[in-house]
Amino acid sequence: MLPHKVIGSKLHAAVRAVLPDADLAPVLVRPCPDPRFGDYQTAGLMGLAKQRKLNPRQVATDVRAHLELSELCEKIEIAGAGFLNFHLRPEAVARAVTEALTDDRLFLEPAVPPRTIVVDFSSPNVAKPMHVGHIRSTILGDCLARALRRLGHRVITDNHLGDWGTQFGMLLVGWKRELNRVALQTDPIAEMERLYQKTSAACKTDAAILEAARQELVKLQAGDAENLALWREMIALSQGQFDTIYGRLGVTFDHTLGESFYNPQLPGLVAELAAKGIARESDGAQAIFFDDIPSLKTTPALVRKSDGGFNYTTTDLATLAYRMATWQPDEVIYVTDGRQQLHFQQLFAAFRKWQPGHLGLKLAHVWFGSILGEDGKPFKTRSGETIKLADLLDEAEERALRVVTEKNPDLAEAARREIARVVGIGAVKYADLLPNRQSDYVFSWDKMLSLSGNTAPYLQYAYARIRSIFRKAAESAGGPPRPVPLQLRTAEETTLAKHLLNFGIVLEAVAEEYRPNYLCNYLYELAGHFTRFYEHCPVLKAAAAERASRLALCDAAGRVLRQGLEVLGIEVLEQM
Repeated sequence: MLPHKVIGSKLHAAVRAVLPDADLAPVLVRPCPDPRFGDYQTAGLMGLAKQRKLNPRQVATDVRAHLELSELCEKIEIAGAGFLNFHLRPEAVARAVTEALTDDRLFLEPAVPPRTIVVDFSSPNVAKPMHVGHIRSTILGDCLARALRRLGHRVITDNHLGDWGTQFGMLLVGWKRELNRVALQTDPIAEMERLYQKTSAACKTDAAILEAARQELVKLQAGDAENLALWREMIALSQGQFDTIYGRLGVTFDHTLGESFYNPQLPGLVAELAAKGIARESDGAQAIFFDDIPSLKTTPALVRKSDGGFNYTTTDLATLAYRMATWQPDEVIYVTDGRQQLHFQQLFAAFRKWQPGHLGLKLAHVWFGSILGEDGKPFKTRSGETIKLADLLDEAEERALRVVTEKNPDLAEAARREIARVVGIGAVKYADLLPNRQSDYVFSWDKMLSLSGNTAPYLQYAYARIRSIFRKAAESAGGPPRPVPLQLRTAEETTLAKHLLNFGIVLEAVAEEYRPNYLCNYLYELAGHFTRFYEHCPVLKAAAAERASRLALCDAAGRVLRQGLEVLGIEVLEQM
């Protein structure tokens, strides 16, 4: 068991001995913000003392008296208003890292019990190009799914495609009147976008075309064979584009269920809501009112429009009901931009009213800010158009290729292009995951592709440098090094080892708070600790026992770097 887990278990037993009725949930063990004051810390005793009007330092003193951690800790200090600070013994750190190296999970312990979690992310629209606006949902959602899986949860990813609605009436009119088959074969998304834009513009000035679009939509919704066949062709062509981009990003989905999948359930759903008194008539429409929720009191949610049509709230309620019936999740996570906050507040409140039996279900809207250009405005092309995601990835790889060619001109072109692919795509992902997700961030090519600073190329280079140590070790020793017990004799070795022990804590925080930036910063700090260790502690030139110990520490650092980057969806290279 990892040190912080042992401390947590013993701490809970000690609290029970002092305060038998205490709620132990807030009594958490976390890394000390400042290592001068210890390795781990708990602040939870102060809250327990406050609830009971007790002196928090006295409660901390009583709890410490019941703690037996002499094998693990050099000392346990009471600090401030009632913190407990735990100082690990170096030999306990060495033992924990040595044990972790024999386990594929490294510094992670599986979630107990594992939960079933649905992650809904990306959600592009059929017949439209994926653009830069899709990148945050796609990369953030994929990262959260990876983190949750790494922690041992059952994760189900679902790409909720926009494949139904009024735009298809316009597309069908354009398709039947204006389709260029050659253009469709060459670039299907561009041709469908052209048809939609031309018909949409015409609808604004020509009532006959607007009416034709309405009629085509009615025919589609009524199951007209010709329109259904064309609609299915549009979806298939769009899926080809999606698959190509997801393939480049290394993103996969367990399910891709579009809005249309839920369409048959919508009339019955609204009828049930009305019958239960949850939805009521308002100006010819059906709406759910939230009179009991002050923040939503003035914003009812429409579930059927006055013309009889349905909307996102109706579809999303049907989607959630399907997920509950099919997968029985403990949690459903939606990853979208911040503009949809009201929609999800209404959706979650409406679902609780409709199906109050799912009390244990956690519903989370993980929202994010915008990507800005270096001028501080929404990130667009010079001509003001939205940047297509494929073009963005192409540019990332081309810019990375220029950097790689400059540094390694003698490498074969195929090798340079493969390095550029890994570095370019990784740089884009990391730049998106590094900021607080709720903040807007400025997209800067120079910054994200830099080999110094908190960037993906810097971390990828750190990993490649560790791998080069092992290539040299094998050359000098005639084979790969064997794992041995660690000996932590310097401050740099001890600092690096202690940082490695916190990998699991950081990953749990990423999953609990939906914040990959915690992992980005942890890995950046890890690379820094490794650099200082490598500069101050000879590895290959050290005496045999020390050499083996330091190689084991290099191995641990490399494996954590690789696994951390894998959670971020970023590939690594053996050589750069």
